[in-house]
Amino acid sequence: MPHTYTNLLTHIIFSTKDRTPFIKPELKDELHAYMGGIIRELKGTAVLINGTADHVHSLVYLPPNFSLSDALRVLKTNSSRWAHEEKRIARFGWQSGYGAFSVSQSNAKTVGAYIAHQEEHHRKVTFKEEFKAFLEKNGIAYDEQYLWG
Repeated sequence: MPHTYTNLLTHIIFSTKDRTPFIKPELKDELHAYMGGIIRELKGTAVLINGTADHVHSLVYLPPNFSLSDALRVLKTNSSRWAHEEKRIARFGWQSGYGAFSVSQSNAKTVGAYIAHQEEHHRKVTFKEEFKAFLEKNGIAYDEQYLWG
């Protein structure tokens, strides 16, 4: 087959370093747009990026020639640099890890709606509760001792 065809839709979740609420309302839209631009530079598509003051959810199509870990390294490094240099937020940083969950095309709208309503969702559920629920729902074993380090 001379061409490669993929549908690599992924729901990615990661928090700010130590879950510090760096993503203030006046930063949020611009940061998310900048992150979408990074995904485009990687030849991917950011369907939706949203979150709260201490974490981000994104629904993205990633290209097959970029590993997920490489894409996240580029995304987090460049968006953190942007926050430092352009927005003068000296302590801004992302946690070292992330959660990534494959999404079927048939479930894309449901996941998109979930991401779109993050502020509302987190009036009832903390980030820690949410993230642990994602791990459990996806059958991912974890040791809580190392989950938040």
